[in-house]
Amino acid sequence: MRYQPDFCHFRERTDRTQRLIRDGAYRKTVLFASRSLPQIVLAYGSGSSGAMNASDDAGDDSATFRVARFVRETQWDDLPPHIRALGIRCLINAVGNSLGGVQDFAIQRLLSTLRPLSGPPQAVVIGRHEVLDRASASFINAASANVLDFDDTHFPTVIHPTAVVFAPLLALSQQGGVSGRDFLTALVLGIELACRLGLAVSPGHYRRGAHVTATCGIIAAAAVSGRILRLDLPSLISAMGIAASRAGGLVENLGSAAKSVSVGAAARDGLLSATFAGSGLGAAPDAIEGPGGFLAVASKDAHPAPLVDNLGHRWEIENNALKAYPCGVVLGPVIDAALQLSSKVDEGRIARIVVTGHPLLIERANRADVLLGREAKLSIQHSVACALLTGRMGVEEFSDAAVSRPDVRRLRQKVTAMAAPGIDLDGARIEVHLTDGGVLMANVEHARGSPASPLDNAALNEKFIALARLNRGGLKADRLLQTLWQIESLQDMRAITRLCSPE
Repeated sequence: MRYQPDFCHFRERTDRTQRLIRDGAYRKTVLFASRSLPQIVLAYGSGSSGAMNASDDAGDDSATFRVARFVRETQWDDLPPHIRALGIRCLINAVGNSLGGVQDFAIQRLLSTLRPLSGPPQAVVIGRHEVLDRASASFINAASANVLDFDDTHFPTVIHPTAVVFAPLLALSQQGGVSGRDFLTALVLGIELACRLGLAVSPGHYRRGAHVTATCGIIAAAAVSGRILRLDLPSLISAMGIAASRAGGLVENLGSAAKSVSVGAAARDGLLSATFAGSGLGAAPDAIEGPGGFLAVASKDAHPAPLVDNLGHRWEIENNALKAYPCGVVLGPVIDAALQLSSKVDEGRIARIVVTGHPLLIERANRADVLLGREAKLSIQHSVACALLTGRMGVEEFSDAAVSRPDVRRLRQKVTAMAAPGIDLDGARIEVHLTDGGVLMANVEHARGSPASPLDNAALNEKFIALARLNRGGLKADRLLQTLWQIESLQDMRAITRLCSPE
């Protein structure tokens, strides 16, 4: 059937805008794109920025209005102590991942490409001497935090929320005037919004091939960047609307460097969206919830209710967990099970291996013929083979060298996988069938690094230091880690950013 544009919708929007102009809710403002090309735009008539977004028109009952107000008005004292603690853990995990991830070849390429294009030095690149403009630093730090696939995961949506949110906040903090509590409040709110946006478009958005970390993260990054920039409410709504128009990222690119490019771009463009809105540029008030808005475009079964359900009382960050292994989260229980059996069998006795797990495990990670370490991060076969043979699964076990090991390659070919009802995302079962007819089994109900079996603070510290050791730049990792744990007492976030660069 040929597509028919919804002219009634556009006519309704036009009539509404004309009514607002007549009632004085909007005023005309001239913005000059150049000396020779003036552009007449509609800009909102109240607030400090003059942005085109009638929050009054959106209405106090709209989810967008309520979320924006929540992001703008929530204070430190409104956050329960355990939610603050979870925010600190997410930050430590993200900074650690950036310290290790910045050494990745893909990030080195991105950095060398962006460096000559960067504006004035404003924000540090974590783990490096370079100081870039805020947007470029946000890009690199977010991509670094994601590239090793060792970041956090919101299990109901499989969003990795912190990378996209913390990077622009860290960049903005270096202009001064941002305390540790200011930063942490914004970080928690950004994680919350990213996860709730994911719930609002799930499951259809991900099933259609959207990389939800980037598509939902950019809107959250814009909102909390706007909070740090102290945007008024109409401008904050515009920041979210501008970001919604920039949302992008494809599941097809998982297992490639392009995946982290979309994460970096989401962080950068979230910051830019807030900056644009603060300068007076506007967006449609219904850019999130309207018939042609983000939710409707993202998924046919999208609904705004998850954005505001028990907002400020139920926290999605509680469903966010820090990974135990640097790979796709679906592989966590598979690796746990394989490690349980690694000391009980040698390669020569193995006839075949059967892995049973959640349908998403099979959909995303059933790939035996991987050639690169980046691809292996989404391979059941590589994860099982390498875990059984080495008894460990760290960054090195997902390297190109590990993928090309002859024994790993041989054992990968003996691994098959199937989905089974009743197995949760953080569960899996492995059966190792031996040449003598025996069978070894391991069953994992909740993987390490899942909400039901989280890494404790000691394990998080070990993970941070191990990632920092990948960085050979002379960082004082122990001091940085200690300062991150003490973020609540910091009067100026630059106490942390100064420690993020080598001496």
